[in-house]
Amino acid sequence: MVATQLASARSDVLGVTGAAAVRLDGVSKIYGRRGASVPALDRLSLDVRRGELLCLVGASGCGKSTLLNLIAGLDAPTAGTVTRTVGEATLMFQESALFPWLTVERNVELALQLARYPKERRRERVEGLLRLVRLDGFSEKRPHELSGGMRQRVALARALAQERPVLLMDEPFGALDAITRDVLHDELERVWSETALTIVFVTHNVAEAVRLGDRVVVLTSRPGTVAATFEVGVDRPRRIDAPEVGEIAGEITHRLRREVARHGRD
Repeated sequence: MVATQLASARSDVLGVTGAAAVRLDGVSKIYGRRGASVPALDRLSLDVRRGELLCLVGASGCGKSTLLNLIAGLDAPTAGTVTRTVGEATLMFQESALFPWLTVERNVELALQLARYPKERRRERVEGLLRLVRLDGFSEKRPHELSGGMRQRVALARALAQERPVLLMDEPFGALDAITRDVLHDELERVWSETALTIVFVTHNVAEAVRLGDRVVVLTSRPGTVAATFEVGVDRPRRIDAPEVGEIAGEITHRLRREVARHGRD
C-alpha cells in the first residue's frame, strides 16, 4: 500500500515519465597532457530519466565523481556532450561542509541569499526546508552541536534551497554508521517522493544502491564507461537487509568483481 502511494505521488509530481533529465552522449574526460594524461571516462553514454533516483557504483577511481562534476557543469568533457534538459544541478558531498560559525538556519539561508531569494521570504522558506528534513526545532544550533546524520540533513536542506531540479550526491552517507545511514535512506526516499527531484547518487555500497535506486549503473574500472545497468524492480519502501535487495546486490557485486578482475589483467 505504501509503495503504491509513493509511486502515485511521484507520478502526480512529475506528470511525464520516461523523459531524460540528463543525457550524456559519448562523454570522455582526460586529465593532463599528452605523455602524462590520465583518462577518467571513455565514451560514456547514459540517460537519467526525469524524476529518477539513479545510483552509480564502481571501483575506486572509475570516474564516478568526475561524472558528477561534468553533470553539475563544474568541468567540461574532453569529448562528447552533457545535456541537462530540466535545468541546473546541485552537488552534495560526503562531508557536510557547513560553516561552523553559522547556525543551522543561517547555513541554509546562505544558499537562498546567494541565489538572490527575496529577503522577506527567506525565513519562511528555511523553516519549510528544515521541516522537510525533520530538523525543525534545531534552527539555532551550530554544526558542532549536531550528530553526523543531522549535519547531513542540514546539507541536504541547503542543497534543496538552491531549487535546482537535479541533485547529485557523492557518497553522502559514506562516513556514517549503519543505523544512521539506514535512517537517512528513509529520509532521502521520503524527500525524493515529495519533490520532483532527479537524483544521481554515487556510492561504494552496493546494497545501499539497490535499497535506494530505481536503477543501478555499474561503471567499468578506469577509464569509466557503462558496464551494466540493473533495473531494481522491488516495491518501495525497501529494507537494506531484505532478501530481494540482497539478491540484486549479489548480482551487481558479481558484475563489479568481473570488472575489477578484468582491469587487473589489462
